[in-house]
Amino acid sequence: MKPTVAVLPGDGIGPEVTRAALRVLEACLPHVAREGLVGGAAIDATGNPLPEETVALCRESDVVLLGAVGGPKWEAAAVRPEHGLLRLRRTLDVYANLRPARYLGLPTPLKESLVRQADILVVRELSGGVYFGEPRYEKPDEAVDTWRQTREEVVRVAHVAFKLARRRKKHVTSVDKANVLASSRLWRRVVSELAPEYPDVTLEHRYVDAASFEILRVPHAFDVILTDNLFGDILSDEAAAIAGSIGVLPSASLGPGPGLYEPIHGAAPDLAGKGIANPTGAILTIALMLEHAFRRIPMARAVEKATVAALREVRTPDIGGRATTDQLTEAVLKNLSWSRWSNDTEEEPVGAEWGV
Repeated sequence: MKPTVAVLPGDGIGPEVTRAALRVLEACLPHVAREGLVGGAAIDATGNPLPEETVALCRESDVVLLGAVGGPKWEAAAVRPEHGLLRLRRTLDVYANLRPARYLGLPTPLKESLVRQADILVVRELSGGVYFGEPRYEKPDEAVDTWRQTREEVVRVAHVAFKLARRRKKHVTSVDKANVLASSRLWRRVVSELAPEYPDVTLEHRYVDAASFEILRVPHAFDVILTDNLFGDILSDEAAAIAGSIGVLPSASLGPGPGLYEPIHGAAPDLAGKGIANPTGAILTIALMLEHAFRRIPMARAVEKATVAALREVRTPDIGGRATTDQLTEAVLKNLSWSRWSNDTEEEPVGAEWGV
């Protein structure tokens, strides 16, 4: 039976990059794609950034592919497109957000000698922290956001980070602000308590200000970065400097049910409809989907290699080229090496509960 993919194109360039990503997925794995509304597009159509029909679609699917949400059109609205995305994460109970960043051969603001060996995986706690804490309110002269972190939230995301580190360079850097925040002191204590369960993995703790500096100074010194919702959002965007553009970074949000896969870039409404949006982040998101949802790790590596090869040949304007979205997608498809998949077998993902 073909797996079902819930496709939520969203806003701005979201429909264009998801269309490109699905072409690559179809070349790798036959599937059934079913489309739903989210974000600003959903607000325009229904008044709700996450309609119940979309929730039902996602719950009935094996995986969810999302394009992007947001845009200036809805910035002053009482309900913003981003509310739909946050609610979707909560609804699906995706708690571990994986955001890899590595050198792709593109121009970067950092010295090539610094980034050539860089390969960072940010594991971001996605279900708690200041994004979801209560109470929260906004008044003309006062606004309140509550940073709430529970032991359970830290435990489950820390296990993900340690298990992934075992498949990499066996090093976890836990990032917090324990010298100031009580929630960070809880974070550090719980992560330290779990570390003995992974004697083969080295654990270090860094304050977020020091880590943000070191990511740019010695990016190759990091392996897996484990951190909370807010710091993970910021640090993974900063790590885009390693790859050369935020438009080329993918993400996977994992939990007990369908995973949520999306590029980390925004909706870029100024580029929408011009045919020049960079699909790299969305295509590399398909590689994460193949690895973590469908257990096709050799196939995932083939997509990554084909994408890097394509970027040597053609580039969209945001990364110094003149190619269109379709031209870059065609280059990726051309470079896919089917022979690398001849020995493709199902492999157990990190955390059996992620299986579909």
